[in-house]
Amino acid sequence: MWKKTSFAAVAAVAALSVVPAAPANAAVTVKIYQGYGAYLTESDHAFQCPTNEVLIGREHYGDENGITGYTCGRVYIDGEQITVMKFPLGDAMKESDSFFSAPENNAIVGRRHKGDENGTTTYYYGTLFWKGRVVRLTSRGWTIPLVESHHASMAGAVEVMTGRRHSGDENGDTAYEYGTVTLDG
Repeated sequence: MWKKTSFAAVAAVAALSVVPAAPANAAVTVKIYQGYGAYLTESDHAFQCPTNEVLIGREHYGDENGITGYTCGRVYIDGEQITVMKFPLGDAMKESDSFFSAPENNAIVGRRHKGDENGTTTYYYGTLFWKGRVVRLTSRGWTIPLVESHHASMAGAVEVMTGRRHSGDENGDTAYEYGTVTLDG
């Protein structure tokens, strides 16, 4: 169910338990389920996925007074939900010339935006863990450019959002980077 809400910045520390790792060649099953989502006014919002969820989709309709929607996902490996250790906000950047790609093996967990295309955008990101192991995000790739003022983008079946770039105003292009969830190198 979609809810409109605003989120205060959260400094969460994930509680990780260290257990012996499974053999590197052991097959695992990855499943991602749709989690929390929200629709917010683009020009003034801060959104973060709930604890242990990551972004798997974004959509936007209109200009800076239009609506931006976010979809979070819950990642499970062999039936156990992963843990996400969130980091503080990245650097603020001008929206009309923005490029963000999370560090290696990190997923986007939220975004904050103020103003129009001349305003600032900042991303929240986090590292995924399963049974004390860092979850790898491989085969990272960018979508084709989409018109910002009327688009929706969603990750593939076992992918999470790792980046976003945008140029221009609401008629400019937006593209997303997605990575595949895996334990393998």
